[in-house]
Amino acid sequence: MRQVTWGRASKAGLTTSIGALFMVVSAPLWVHLDWIALEYFDASLTTTLRALMSKGPITFVQEYSPHPSYQAALGYTAWLALQSLLYSYLPGPKCLGQRTPGGHQLSYTTNGLTAWYITHIAFLAGALLGLLDPASIAKHWQGLLVAANAYGFALAVLAPLKGYWCPTYREDCKISGEQHPLLDVELNPRIGKHYDLKFFHNGRPGIVAWTLINFSWAAYQRERLGYVTNPMLLVIALQTLYVVDFFINENWYTRTIDISHDHFGFMLAWGDTTFLPTTYTLQAQYLARNPIHLTPLHTLAILATGLTAYAIFRSANHQRDHVRTHNGAARLWGRPATFIRASYSTSDWQVHHTILLTSGWWGVVRHANYFADLLLAAAMCATCGVTHVLPWTYFFFMGVLLWHRCGRDERRCRAKYGAFWAEYCEKVPWRLVPGVY
Repeated sequence: MRQVTWGRASKAGLTTSIGALFMVVSAPLWVHLDWIALEYFDASLTTTLRALMSKGPITFVQEYSPHPSYQAALGYTAWLALQSLLYSYLPGPKCLGQRTPGGHQLSYTTNGLTAWYITHIAFLAGALLGLLDPASIAKHWQGLLVAANAYGFALAVLAPLKGYWCPTYREDCKISGEQHPLLDVELNPRIGKHYDLKFFHNGRPGIVAWTLINFSWAAYQRERLGYVTNPMLLVIALQTLYVVDFFINENWYTRTIDISHDHFGFMLAWGDTTFLPTTYTLQAQYLARNPIHLTPLHTLAILATGLTAYAIFRSANHQRDHVRTHNGAARLWGRPATFIRASYSTSDWQVHHTILLTSGWWGVVRHANYFADLLLAAAMCATCGVTHVLPWTYFFFMGVLLWHRCGRDERRCRAKYGAFWAEYCEKVPWRLVPGVY
């Protein structure tokens, strides 16, 4: 096999190792601090940090840290088991992912939408029949937070160990003597032939839970106020649209950077099981505790922004897939599509061909889907007003994440496509935000 560089970096330098260690230590503290701010300090991060400084870390942790509970741990375990069963046994369309640096093209069963429907119908039926309290997730949130943290850490430790001892596709692993043990090793770790650990955890425990958590916090708000506010309804509508669209287009997701490029380690293991369901739902958590009311004009403006962002996101991805599917014989915005025919090679010495689109949204900005993601994140957070920073965490996180991904994508594509990518950058100069960056 020939070593290729566009799929991963096999060596971790000192800076990377220090950064990884900092992330492992600080990440759980971040989500705990968010919960503490919401639970005890009226969602004020400033007041929370002042309390931390005045009391000292040990006393602060003793007084305010979330506590585990047997009931929450049992519920979280049952949740993982349910989603794992649905993932393993529900029928669904088969699709092929993007070719890996090692030359593999893996098959996936995309049954996420069915799993989402079954989960939410069961939750709704249980609530209507009086079998469960729809606000139970919100009421047991601190215990669930602890349980998710524990599972995310366990998964993040076990994933690289599996990569060292029994990798599924050794050609796609990044293993070297300099590799930090906390970093990701396997690209597509699987148990057996079909149970893909990364694909399962990327979509099921966190993203299926995202809307379920929102609905529970809405029920909690209704229990407190007697009604659900329009900002809560708006953020639930926008985020439900995002989640359902994700599962409708789950086959497309198998060809995105998360699946085709990111190796499975702490960032995805802990991030998808803990950070995603706790941080992406901060708007609903905030509004349940700090209800606000938007004017009809503000509501319409936020809704219009969110729907516009969604339309850009969906149409941009459709344009790229449409042109590639038709080998360039397509029209975008009423004109023949323009593009660059590029080639790249994998470690098995095979040469592959693709299209770099220079028209439609991809002629406006090189990462049109990222721009739409950022705009949609702003709309979601705007439902909470501008008096607190905490509910805007999702927007700031997405900004940093997408900026980082832009840089990483640029390096990867430059290594993968060479002169073809340089030509593309000349034709489409803007990376993330047209006219700005």
